[in-house]
Amino acid sequence: MQMPPPDPAILGRRAEIVARLRAALPGVPVIDDPAETRAYECDALTAYACPPLCVVLPGSTAEVAAALRICHGECVPVVPRGAGTSLAGGSLPTADSVVIGLARMTRTLEISAEDRFIRVEAGRTNLSVTQEVEPLGLFYAPDPSSQLACAIGGNIAMNSGGAHCLKYGVTTNNLLGVTMVLMDGTVVEIGHPSGEALGLDLLAAVCGAEGQLGIVTEATLRLVPRPEGARPVLIAFDRSETAGDCVSAIIRAGLVPVAIEFMDRPCIEACEAFARADYPLCEALLIVEAEGSEAEIADQLARIRAVAETFQPLEIREARDAAEAARIWLGRKSAFGAMGQIGDYICLDGTIPVSELGPVLARIAELAEGYGLRVANVFHAGDGNMHPLILFDANSADGLSRAEALGADILRLCVERGGCLTGEHGVGVEKRDLMDAQFTRDDLEAQMRVKDAFDPRWLLNPAKVFPLEVSAGRRAA
Repeated sequence: MQMPPPDPAILGRRAEIVARLRAALPGVPVIDDPAETRAYECDALTAYACPPLCVVLPGSTAEVAAALRICHGECVPVVPRGAGTSLAGGSLPTADSVVIGLARMTRTLEISAEDRFIRVEAGRTNLSVTQEVEPLGLFYAPDPSSQLACAIGGNIAMNSGGAHCLKYGVTTNNLLGVTMVLMDGTVVEIGHPSGEALGLDLLAAVCGAEGQLGIVTEATLRLVPRPEGARPVLIAFDRSETAGDCVSAIIRAGLVPVAIEFMDRPCIEACEAFARADYPLCEALLIVEAEGSEAEIADQLARIRAVAETFQPLEIREARDAAEAARIWLGRKSAFGAMGQIGDYICLDGTIPVSELGPVLARIAELAEGYGLRVANVFHAGDGNMHPLILFDANSADGLSRAEALGADILRLCVERGGCLTGEHGVGVEKRDLMDAQFTRDDLEAQMRVKDAFDPRWLLNPAKVFPLEVSAGRRAA
């Protein structure tokens, strides 16, 4: 993975740039000590790291705007950063960039239980939004696995999802409006609490743009009523492909549970060793959750069970109480930490039609065998959002490169089978050079023209999303 070389002129003006930022932002932390900037040198894609020129930690939209005006005037690249949980290198800095971190911007600005929305600053963590509105009988639906730590601004940048996205949708389906600061410091309001698009629907362009168009500082989020109840069922199979086919059959039957999660044997074994959730040691299992009134839950789970039984499962285990429900979810919610106990891994998020789950799982196993690597699968099966975890030895000379090559083949496979490169992690630097597998040059050109309009100098979040050879002329402008 290549990054453009830093601009020596900017590096030569480091002290001057830092001094200007400090003068314009009294009381705002501006970090330029090399030992301290290393804390911002990477995000959750830890294979790549680069300390930035400096880090600014504003506490308000006005302070973000002031910092961007200076960087724009000095022609300095800017990297927005939330909590640093991106798995795609979305907030990886360059050596000549200023990181604008939003971790101090965590206030709740407005709540309307009647109109079902909440307005928060972009540094607010995902889970804390739901925790605040729970007493009102409401919740915020998107729930990434990192929801305890990930920031709303980052969720918007990557259009994050989560286990409950099958029923409630991903961030774009739950975002009503944003306050965004453009690269020149202009502050714009996009969207409306009503959810109606007023004029050109720019909100759809901003959500998932990965910080390429501006820095979101405030967000208005849709709240939904908390369901009366919910209950999961665990379904075990002797083949991963059979579990995948069962998911397709559930969706084909017109059933829309709140979640359908998949785990294969390598992941099950790791989770049992880590969390001891009492999972059956099978080749694959599904966790399917229904919600609503007790009658609605019972009816939907009975219909799901009827579909599953046609695939001759090894076991069907329905939670009988809250403790059993929590135990069924325990292993799934511990999966990524459990896999980390085994060794290094790359987590992908290619998405495919659910009808392709069985064949794609079989092909991933074949590809992994060809590379001599192990792959564990744990993912949001209901909407085909795959999360193959490619295990490798970071201490091996070619461990990372082989894992990345396998990952590229898996992502190309997703596209070939009618899917796409990313379901919720974003493109970042991880998938940047695979964009031509999904899009033609004309497609990419159309997307880059949108960035041209918002960020003519291409200073925002450099070297992300667009292949370097495609965007080189614009970055040099």
